[in-house]
Amino acid sequence: MSRSVRSMVKGVLMATAVAIAAMPAYAGDAMTVGLVSQVEPGYRLGAEDIILVSVWKDEQLTREVVVRPDGMFSFPLVGDIQAEDRTVEDIRADLVKRLTKYIPNANVSVAVTKVISYKVYVVGRVNKPGEYLIGHYTDVLQALSLAGGLTPFAAENDIKVLRRVRGEQHAIPFRYGDVRKGRDLEQNIMLQRGDVVMVP
Repeated sequence: MSRSVRSMVKGVLMATAVAIAAMPAYAGDAMTVGLVSQVEPGYRLGAEDIILVSVWKDEQLTREVVVRPDGMFSFPLVGDIQAEDRTVEDIRADLVKRLTKYIPNANVSVAVTKVISYKVYVVGRVNKPGEYLIGHYTDVLQALSLAGGLTPFAAENDIKVLRRVRGEQHAIPFRYGDVRKGRDLEQNIMLQRGDVVMVP
């Protein structure tokens, strides 16, 4: 990465950190509403997400389906389809393949209509603690922004990201003060489903 690009990235992160510090308490709700509708093309589905499957010129095969807790959904003619941890394009290709025996050259489209599975939690000394539904991948700084920023008495360099991996919980440190100063930017990790950002 060139020096100019590194400087630009550092500037963006520092500006974000400053904005978090100055953000009013009510900002989190407004930002959450906006983000839920913005689903990235590479978004991987999870349980409870809702998708719209459309087969051109066949109203009987156009319907909204919910991803079940087992990661599957049911669809006429083809039965159960694996959806969890797959993109809508993965699912579309799978449906086209399975429907071919019934509908040659089936024109299938798949779209996410509601994101429910991608939840992160921000707790502790932030202005708007709680659960946040997010329609795209989010890093720690962005999650803190959603929560309205830190309160004046937050221990900004003792923040932890709690993550459960195969049933075991891990604590990942995040030093907000360092990131705000443009140091150790790699600690601003992307959050995963169910992550808890804890601000003491």
